[in-house]
Amino acid sequence: KHVTLKLRSRKPANAVREIIQLLAANRKIDDAEKFLGQVLSREQANPSVAVNGVAFPHARTDLVDEIVLGIGRSRAGIPFGKNGVRVRLIFVIGVPERLANDYLICVGTLARLVKDDATRSTLLHAQSPREFLDALIAG
Repeated sequence: KHVTLKLRSRKPANAVREIIQLLAANRKIDDAEKFLGQVLSREQANPSVAVNGVAFPHARTDLVDEIVLGIGRSRAGIPFGKNGVRVRLIFVIGVPERLANDYLICVGTLARLVKDDATRSTLLHAQSPREFLDALIAG
């Protein structure tokens, strides 16, 4: 429900919007537009591009009650950050203010998983959201 394997967007802000719309459709975010603004504002101030074509745009916000994660995959890659690094996997994270430490654990775990070449390859080639999530959990 929170994974799209075919991002249509070619620009970072639109890709993040696409993923946030998934979260909103599943009632994980109270105000999708406001959350989008928070994520994009944070990205502009401090881009969160990781190595290996993966980005973790996020915001600490009162718009979520628990940590929420939306995932998008782009076949072609989307230029992210100041250097325009092509990103194929985007993990959008919403974190309640009170769970800032849990956020660090969440991102650290995701970063370790996608750093592994075999896991990343499986994620990039998964045929369904279920297969993608199974690979993420197995990693």
